[in-house]
Amino acid sequence: MDREYHKWNSRELYRDMEMLVFGHAGYPVLVFPTSMGRFFEFEDRGMIAALGDKIDSGHIRVFCIDGVDTESWYNYGTHPKWRVVRHIQYDNFVRNEVVPYIRWRTGGDALTVAGASFGAYHALNFTLRHPEAVTYCLAMSGAYDIHQFIDGYYDDNCYFNCPVDFMPNLGDNGVLHRLRTGTRLVLAAGDWDICLGETRRMSGILHAKGIPHECDIWGGNWKHDWPLWERMVRKLL
Repeated sequence: MDREYHKWNSRELYRDMEMLVFGHAGYPVLVFPTSMGRFFEFEDRGMIAALGDKIDSGHIRVFCIDGVDTESWYNYGTHPKWRVVRHIQYDNFVRNEVVPYIRWRTGGDALTVAGASFGAYHALNFTLRHPEAVTYCLAMSGAYDIHQFIDGYYDDNCYFNCPVDFMPNLGDNGVLHRLRTGTRLVLAAGDWDICLGETRRMSGILHAKGIPHECDIWGGNWKHDWPLWERMVRKLL
């Protein structure tokens, strides 16, 4: 399997960022790590091995990027205002640096974004904010309400990065049209998943906005953990 390591100084984040790329061809899959996770997490947790046949056959190419959660949502040592500002810088990093790089490498506009747990928040929030950049979003076992990270503080930046808040009021017809016609959305969770309720809540919001999506609930006493997500990516990527 082709495996590449990349490191560069991000103009959006003003720090070095790292990424692993697996595969030589195929549909690009951008993976967000879980809470405070790193770019090597997907490989360390056996997810790349689980997708090995799809990668080796050239069906998909996987791009695993770093996160900055410890500098944004989980940075409890700074004011919530600056936590969300750092998250917006990360969003800009993905949109303005990572996505163009993937398009350059693959020669097309198709892009899957995927993540589990807090990575599902990142994947879905990015998709809902930038649907023109994403053709398929796989959000596994996610929660999409960021109020727990902001200690009662709230501003427009918080609002527009909290999908359960901004989506019910979204009136941009261009964004809605893209989400309704050009982007496949899958929200997946286990039947014993701690994020089952939040997954269904987000599904209800999308349904109310007329946005087609799949709410895939896995029966069999599946909990919020890597064995579930390994099986999900095998089926859904």
